[in-house]
Formats: sequence, structure tokens, C-alpha cells
Amino acid sequence: MKKLVRPSELELQVLALLWDGGPATVRALQEGLPDGKDRAYTTVLSVVQVMEKKGLVGHTQQGQANVYHPLVKRGQVLKPMMKDLLRNVFGGSPARAIQSLLDGAPVGADELARIRQVIDDAERKTGPPEKGEQR
Repeated sequence: MKKLVRPSELELQVLALLWDGGPATVRALQEGLPDGKDRAYTTVLSVVQVMEKKGLVGHTQQGQANVYHPLVKRGQVLKPMMKDLLRNVFGGSPARAIQSLLDGAPVGADELARIRQVIDDAERKTGPPEKGEQR
């Protein structure tokens, strides 16, 4: 299997839109970019064309428009990035990474409940920590 090219920040935003919202035109991607920057249509088109050359997205033609879809799964892209971030920034500690996330953004009750559910699911997979053990 060919090694996955690490997407740029803008490419990650495009991929997130496609993963969450499904196939989209360049215009829809341009309007949905979460960073809020005002980018020209041609800029987004160029980025998507580069992503296609990298094997990150593909397209089908619907009428006059190209509709882009992801060729990579979220986990394929994010797992290696998160692994590197965890190792390089947080010394391999998931707890330090989660604490940093919680310190860096407001977290509502619904989101905390989802985080607890993720932790509960992980604990069911690996078993509870032993007395005095930290995860």
C-alpha cells in the first residue's frame, strides 16, 4: 500500500467537510471551510486538484460540476498524526493531551458526556487500571 501523504491544514479542512458532509462541489467546500477565511474559488479548486493528485480525494462529474469525495478514511489520516502529536508534544501521555484539549476550549456538558463515554468504551476494551496505575 502506498504511503499516505500528510495533508496540509487546508487539505485537512476539506477532508473534514467531505468526511462529515459527504461528497461536495468546490463551491460547497469553499463556503463550508471552518476556519472562516475568505478564499477565492480558484484557490479551493487548486487545493482540491492537488489533493486528487495526492490520492486524497476523487471526483465524479454531475452536469457541469465536479463533485469531490474522500478516497481516504478519517482514521487513515488522523491516527498517524495523533500518534506523532502524542509522542512529540505530550511525551506519549493521552491524559496530558486530553487535559490540554480541555484547557484550550470551552467544553459543554454534552461534550463531557461524550468524552466520558469514549473513556468508558476504552476501559471496557482494556480493563480497568490496576491500583496505582495511570493511563
